[in-house]
Amino acid sequence: MQTTTRPTPVTDDARVVIDDDATPIVRLIGRTLRDADRLGHAPDVLGRAAGTVAVRSHNTPQAATVAFADGAVTVTGGVFAPTDATVVVDLDNRLARKGSDGDPELADAMLRALQVPLPEWREAAARFWGITRGIHGIPDVLLAVATGPDGREEARFGSGPSAYRIVGTPDALAGVFTGTDFLFTALERGLRVQGSMAQLSTMTAASWKARYDV
Repeated sequence: MQTTTRPTPVTDDARVVIDDDATPIVRLIGRTLRDADRLGHAPDVLGRAAGTVAVRSHNTPQAATVAFADGAVTVTGGVFAPTDATVVVDLDNRLARKGSDGDPELADAMLRALQVPLPEWREAAARFWGITRGIHGIPDVLLAVATGPDGREEARFGSGPSAYRIVGTPDALAGVFTGTDFLFTALERGLRVQGSMAQLSTMTAASWKARYDV
């Protein structure tokens, strides 16, 4: 999958609210929809006047309900009442569609809203550094190295004696830095890291921060 150029950010009236004590799937969907709202992706979906969608994991019991009402979006854990549509997604593969049921237009709209285009990898790295810099034990320097047919490109964030290096394709880097991909899932697919075990633990926490907004 190649990195896709995202749309120009716009401001609309959509609001995304999640449970106070949200489960991981609720946090993942909420963070994804907030990114969509922030970047101006699928505003017609986020601004819907009505509709409820069940979002289910294709291989675990995890599920959430997304409710649209007058331009507001609420994400809650579980599915405890009939919904207008159901979508089944792969939580570990960028919310890829695995199936759907009910209102086909609403299901397609929900899936479209969840497929937020990735930014350019340097931009993603800069935002990742900004939102995770305050995590205790985070290295002084993040080195992001993009590899591809044209060679290697490096971006450096921070300054100081401790550094952590993450190496991968532009798409893999953008996926991790936006929280679209969890760090260990990306490692299984070829992303490489260089640092101490303590740094790996801290960067794992940073990955959770980017992915689940915690």
